[in-house]
Amino acid sequence: MQDNFKDKAASWDKGSTRVNGAKTIADAIQKNIKLDSSMEIMDFGVGTGLLGFEILPHVSSVLGIDTSAKMIEQLHQKNTPECFIESMNTDIIKNPLEKTFNGLISSMTLHHVEDLELFFTTIYKNIKENGFIALADLEREDGTFHSDNTGVFHFGFDADILYKTVMDAGFTDIKIENINTIKKPQRDFGVFLLTARKD
Repeated sequence: MQDNFKDKAASWDKGSTRVNGAKTIADAIQKNIKLDSSMEIMDFGVGTGLLGFEILPHVSSVLGIDTSAKMIEQLHQKNTPECFIESMNTDIIKNPLEKTFNGLISSMTLHHVEDLELFFTTIYKNIKENGFIALADLEREDGTFHSDNTGVFHFGFDADILYKTVMDAGFTDIKIENINTIKKPQRDFGVFLLTARKD
């Protein structure tokens, strides 16, 4: 499993852009999804837990999944007995989980997933009936968001194409809305939240 984030993990939470971005995504998820204390949630591409720790107080548990061992190490350092995210260093597309969840959340990970059709059909099986997915990522961009595009398979997403991919996997009640703008010297980049349900 190639770890494209091993050199970035230690400094991932430095600066306000990622931290504030995760809070914005968490707020948007709570606005669109009724979270409750019985819910078991998967955080796909958990990284250092920026989104997961925002959602954890509102649910029963969060299981963080990431292909980067170094990111998981950073997550472990932030865990406390009162605020604890379980984690797995694995690729759930190559090694699907048997467990099901009330919901799946994700922040800025989808553009690192090569086969979107396989991803959505795989996670569909991990969502309980009446469960949800809530994924935030970049709107279509020109490839300049990252200074290094290693491990980047999509320069953002076209909403119509993404909608159809999610629908074809079996999800319903699909909504894609802009929730944030990341300002960089070269241009502004839109961030969307995609929410959907499994009937």
